[in-house]
Amino acid sequence: MSEQHTPLPNEFHTWLAERGQDAYALVWVAEGSEPTGWAETEAPRVGETGIARPGADLTRIAPQEVTHGQQETLRRWLQLDDGVRHLAILTAGLGGLREHTPGELAAQLMHDPAGGEARLTDQLAGWLYRRGAQAQQDRKPRWTAAAAAWTCHMRALASYPPPSVLRASLERAGEQDQTTADLVVSKGEKTADLLDRLERVYRTRTELIEDWNTVESLSADVPALTELADWLLDQIALRDASAQQLRAVLEPDITDYLRDRRTDDSPLNATVPALDAQRAAHLDQARETVRAYTADAHSGREEEAQQLLDSFPIPARALATSGPAVAWRQHSATAQDAVNDLAAQLAATTGDPADYFAGPDLLHAQIRYLAARESQLHLIHDALGRLAFPTPAPRNLPEELTPVAAAQTQRRVIEAFGTLERATQTLDGQIHYQLQHPVPTHRHATTSAETGLLTRARNALERIAPPAVTFNEEEVRARVRAMSRPVTLDRTGPVAPPAHDDAHAQAHAQALAAGSATPGVNR
Repeated sequence: MSEQHTPLPNEFHTWLAERGQDAYALVWVAEGSEPTGWAETEAPRVGETGIARPGADLTRIAPQEVTHGQQETLRRWLQLDDGVRHLAILTAGLGGLREHTPGELAAQLMHDPAGGEARLTDQLAGWLYRRGAQAQQDRKPRWTAAAAAWTCHMRALASYPPPSVLRASLERAGEQDQTTADLVVSKGEKTADLLDRLERVYRTRTELIEDWNTVESLSADVPALTELADWLLDQIALRDASAQQLRAVLEPDITDYLRDRRTDDSPLNATVPALDAQRAAHLDQARETVRAYTADAHSGREEEAQQLLDSFPIPARALATSGPAVAWRQHSATAQDAVNDLAAQLAATTGDPADYFAGPDLLHAQIRYLAARESQLHLIHDALGRLAFPTPAPRNLPEELTPVAAAQTQRRVIEAFGTLERATQTLDGQIHYQLQHPVPTHRHATTSAETGLLTRARNALERIAPPAVTFNEEEVRARVRAMSRPVTLDRTGPVAPPAHDDAHAQAHAQALAAGSATPGVNR
């Protein structure tokens, strides 16, 4: 049955629990990414959207309907799945939401004497046929996509379609030949082997690249593989020094959000404010840009990859901390946390050389990231320090250099954030984040001071931004009327031509004379 009421994200678990013990929610899950996704070492569980994981963004949920019982839930999922969007099956447990794959439900129903095996086989065959029909039109790619979709969603039942399901599906397509059947089984086995390999803890970059190429070729027709393709790109990027330097320059500082998540005691992260929209958008932009570079670098498009690197140069490492950066870190708890976290990451990365499992390319890329991130953080803190604590003009500074010194603040802000607009967005986002309620316990003593400091920098940023050009509509209309008005010449007396007209006429005559002597020029 369909539900008319759409619950708020933070009420979804309670709302679903009130529907009954055998209630399942079928929900559409929009694509998204978690702020801590870079550090994810566990491969995503293919066939699941991940929306039931602790800390997942429940605003991505759009409820479709609530069903009761496994049989009805599986039947509706098989009917609603369109091969384009992500449709999740959720239940409400004691520890939070739980996501189920359709293969789990099918496996339990297949062994249920009252489940009706013939009816279930017919439903699965119909779904497999539709997944093939919705894919590419060529026969082999079409059934390849269908086989991969089966493995992703129905692996808990079988790695590839059972003979009875496959036979019924091929009959619907009018392709009852052994070659196509063997293709579906072979592709299912290869996809299952790939998913098994992803469960290994330590993998080389070469293996990750090979698997990414395989998954990327299928993800267009199998949306369940999209998250896996992105995860593989992230894992490749973590082992690419240039990708990590690019990441260090582009991603915003979200130390406050990460610290709140680590310190929060609630398993559902109920007391952690949501990351502000401004920095979340910047973070998504950074992640997509790094993925684009990684895909280009490992797909034979080296020139495009180099163009991305050249567009965002790595900042030079400061040999000493500037005065404005010191002042900002002394007053900002978040800035000091960022410096301490960076030092802790560097110590953890280089402190145990015996950890050979990490791999030399991963270790090298991490060190390059931390070095570039240190330089980027210095730029950010220096720029914010100049905004919040402007340096007075030196007493002996020549008057001609006063505007030059003042312009350095704007230059440093642009170096740190890219543009004044992005700096404004970042500060607005941080202020919004700090003001969200409830405030985590460990931030009660620092939130007020942090908000005041950010607001001070934000106000100073407005003063150095160039004034916007106002659009005066009436003035534009008056100018247009004046330009379109016919010009009336007063011919009551002689009019002297402008002084430059004679010179212009003489130059024009000389040009014509020179042109007439030039072969091939028509007069």
